[in-house]
Amino acid sequence: MPTLSTWLAFALVAIGMSLTPGPNMMYLVSRSLCQGPAAGLVSLGGVALGLVFYMVCAAFGLTALLFAVPYAYDVLRFGGAIYLLWLAWQALKPGGRSPFEVRPLEKDSNHRLFLMGLLTSALNPKIAMIYLALLPQFVHPEHGSVLTQSLVLGTTQITASLVVNASVVLSAGTISRFLGQRPAWLRIQRWLMGGVLGALALRMATEARR
Repeated sequence: MPTLSTWLAFALVAIGMSLTPGPNMMYLVSRSLCQGPAAGLVSLGGVALGLVFYMVCAAFGLTALLFAVPYAYDVLRFGGAIYLLWLAWQALKPGGRSPFEVRPLEKDSNHRLFLMGLLTSALNPKIAMIYLALLPQFVHPEHGSVLTQSLVLGTTQITASLVVNASVVLSAGTISRFLGQRPAWLRIQRWLMGGVLGALALRMATEARR
């Protein structure tokens, strides 16, 4: 087991990571505002499963294998970049609308919401890189089983992510009402969202291995 001081230090880092906006948070906000907080929470379940996958991979050393296999990391990286570009196009295309804009939509089933949340999480190679680079810094073999320490710290990160993102999902309605009374802000937000997603996609596609 990690020591209390090590666990607290990692928990603070995990909370800071969770508060940093990224593709997972953007997707959850979009689903929550378009379909309601319940849909956002279902999507969050899919995102959480993706995090569990990466945690288990990191704990058993499989993530390192992923980066060692030629082209495996590149396939994951470019897949994530293409998905982000698709999301950017949905925001910027003629007639596109802001994910914060309230509008009638055909509701996705819980099954599809969960799978899309999982896909968003699984196609984010940043998560794998964070687990590969972050976890080893807080794991100390002299304190016991490396596997146990990795699972405890990974569970801490997932818990922090769930708490932060669930709070965002549940407060999405307030954001929607604020923007709904200010049409100009909706247009600005749509272009800002598309620009950020596009920039993330380009950075992901051009980023070299570390």
